[in-house]
Amino acid sequence: MTALDRYVRLESEALWRAEPDGQRRDVAISFGDATLVITDPTGSPLAHWSLPALIRQNPEDTPAIYAPDEDASEILEIADTTMIDAIEEVRRALAKAQPHPGKLRHWLTGAFIIVTLALAIFWLPGALTRQTLAVVPAPKRAEIGIEMLGYLQDQTGAICQSPRANDAATSLAERLFGLDTAARIVVVPNLPQAALALPGGLTVLDYGILQLSDDPAVAAGFILAARAAVIHDDPLESLLHREGLGTTFRLLTTGEIPSAILRENAVALLQGDAPQPDADILRATLAAAEIPQAPYLAAADARTGTMPELGADPLTERTIPLILNDSDWVSLQNICNI
Repeated sequence: MTALDRYVRLESEALWRAEPDGQRRDVAISFGDATLVITDPTGSPLAHWSLPALIRQNPEDTPAIYAPDEDASEILEIADTTMIDAIEEVRRALAKAQPHPGKLRHWLTGAFIIVTLALAIFWLPGALTRQTLAVVPAPKRAEIGIEMLGYLQDQTGAICQSPRANDAATSLAERLFGLDTAARIVVVPNLPQAALALPGGLTVLDYGILQLSDDPAVAAGFILAARAAVIHDDPLESLLHREGLGTTFRLLTTGEIPSAILRENAVALLQGDAPQPDADILRATLAAAEIPQAPYLAAADARTGTMPELGADPLTERTIPLILNDSDWVSLQNICNI
């Protein structure tokens, strides 16, 4: 039961003044639908005041004096402490029920104010970009990555999927990035690059990579190489640097990037070479995920004619945990054949 439900039948006497210089008169007050109803002794309504807008002019004193607005165009004086307590409780309940802006808008608005002040003083575009990236939440990054993926499919073909293969892709992501990862792996029929890292932890894999070898370490290696290439170069940060302060401000203040910009950047990714990871970073990334170097290096050499120099594999002579079971691997290998 709400506070208003409990007090809907509560009535009380009060003194009401209809205008600033008017004479006070005896009235009865009761609760309406989010309103305070003022009636004369015969029961005829005189006024309806909005409860959420009600202003108490003497919060600590009794009788309580209320006004319906800042100008105190009318005044209501109530001595009944039960009615005063009821009005205060209902007003608090109604205030809590009012719609509030989402957390994302709070973060973005607050960040916008802070960053605008910093820009006015220091004019540091880099600081603006860093602040924007700091407040863009993971769901928004994932949304941007998914929209870019949609534009990629105009040239790569639609993403391949089936229930079993999708589950296998999820298992592979968990094997490479941890059980609590938000990373996703999707496969497309024809990606010029072996794999591409998009915002939001989304990795796009060329179907041909799954056909290079029966060893899932090959696909795992290309996926990890794509992520290692952007470990110090956030895909969203790169996009903002390319598009400039206008796009950064728009993302910060509205949480949106124009679709035309996302389309242009998706096309540019397909037309350019895939970012190459630093050898030390890739070696550490493979080792952290417990993926051996050799299968990936051989496949990279076969595909591009160039074998990255990663140095000694720290996993040599170690037992490698299972990457995918045979059933999941076969499902993933056939994801585009279904």
